[in-house]
Amino acid sequence: MKHNDLAPISQIEPQNVKEALNDPSWVKAMEEELIQFEKNKVWIFVPTSNRKKVTSTKWIFRNKLAEDGSIARNKARLVAQRYDQEEGIDFDESFAPVAIREAIRLLLAYATHKGFKLFKWMSNVPF
Repeated sequence: MKHNDLAPISQIEPQNVKEALNDPSWVKAMEEELIQFEKNKVWIFVPTSNRKKVTSTKWIFRNKLAEDGSIARNKARLVAQRYDQEEGIDFDESFAPVAIREAIRLLLAYATHKGFKLFKWMSNVPF
């Protein structure tokens, strides 16, 4: 277990990056988001150009709750600010690793029909 894995869960959601950077649990959440970006090849850094506008980003901080209502983990998301994007240029190039409800329903129905046992992603806990 790395030292970073020992960060406690924060009870308070920061309102901005400055607040988040003062709390090790939120720094860990931000690092996890950036690691996923790298792993999934979500972006590449390119030089800026006077001819193209750079889409700005914003960090969003949320506490994710367990079934019993307790805070399970801190989640940081780095999102593009859509009002900066121009349709036809960079509007359709956004990516968010989010499951669509219909796809989840289809997966569950198929798994039930075939008698498959499903597990949560990166976990050995069944649904």
